[in-house]
Amino acid sequence: MLAFNDVTVQFAGLTAVKNLSFKVPEGSIYSIIGPNGAGKTTVFNCISRFYTPTTGSIEFNGKDILQLKPHQVIHEGIARSFQNVELFKGMTVLDNLLTGLHSTLKKNIFSIALNLPSVRRSEGDSLKKAKEVMELLNITDLADEKVLNLPFGYQKMVDIGRAMMANPKLILLDEPVAGMNPVETEKISQLILRLKEEMNYTVLLIEHDMSLVMKVSDFVTVMSFGEKIAQGLPKEIQNNPVVIEAYLGEVEKSAQVN
Repeated sequence: MLAFNDVTVQFAGLTAVKNLSFKVPEGSIYSIIGPNGAGKTTVFNCISRFYTPTTGSIEFNGKDILQLKPHQVIHEGIARSFQNVELFKGMTVLDNLLTGLHSTLKKNIFSIALNLPSVRRSEGDSLKKAKEVMELLNITDLADEKVLNLPFGYQKMVDIGRAMMANPKLILLDEPVAGMNPVETEKISQLILRLKEEMNYTVLLIEHDMSLVMKVSDFVTVMSFGEKIAQGLPKEIQNNPVVIEAYLGEVEKSAQVN
C-alpha cells in the first residue's frame, strides 16, 4: 500500500533520513521504532507532505504522493494523529470529531446559508459517523465535554477518533500511548488491533512503548540516526543484537528478550 524508495531528507546540511526504503502491506500494522532523533516523525511529515524529500520517492497505492499538496493527502485516504495532541481544546469532543470530516464536505456556502435538505442530510450523516466513532472509543458519555477538561489519555483517543472520521485507508499514529498509564495503554493497544481487524485500516505506527509494539505489530522497521538498521517480524526485531545495542540498550535487554 505504501512504499518508501531510497528516501533521503536533508535540512541545511543535516541528514534527518538517509536512503530509507520499506513497504507497508495493505491490512497490516507496521511499526517504525528508534530513539529520539532517529527520523521517525520526519517519515510521517513526508507522507503528510509537510516535508519534501531531497531524493527518493513515496508511493501510495501506486501513486506518487510527492506530487500532492498537504491538504490533498486526506483525499487519497491517509489520515494522521499527532505526537503532541493537536485538538481544539475549547471545543467539545463531538465538535472535534466533526472537524475530521471537513475534507469530505462538499456543500457550498449558499446551500449552508439556505439550510437545504442536502445540508441537513449531510449533517445527520456526520453526527451518525461521530457517534459510531465515540462508541468504538467508549467515550460516548463525553460527547459534550470540552477537550481541555479531559485527561491526556482521553485527549489522545479523541485525536485518533478524529483521524478515523474520514474513513482512511491508511492511518498514521504518532506515539499514541505517550504519557499514558498502563490501563490507558492497554485500551489503546486494543483499539489499534480493532482498527485493523474490525475496520480494515492499514496502520503505520511510531511508538516508544516496546510492549505495545511487539503486541500489535505485523512488521517493524528500526531507525537510528536517520538510517534503517533492521527490519522484520516483531520476534526477529526483539532478538536482534544490533537493535538491542543501538536502541534498547543493555538495561532493557533482559526485559525485551523476555
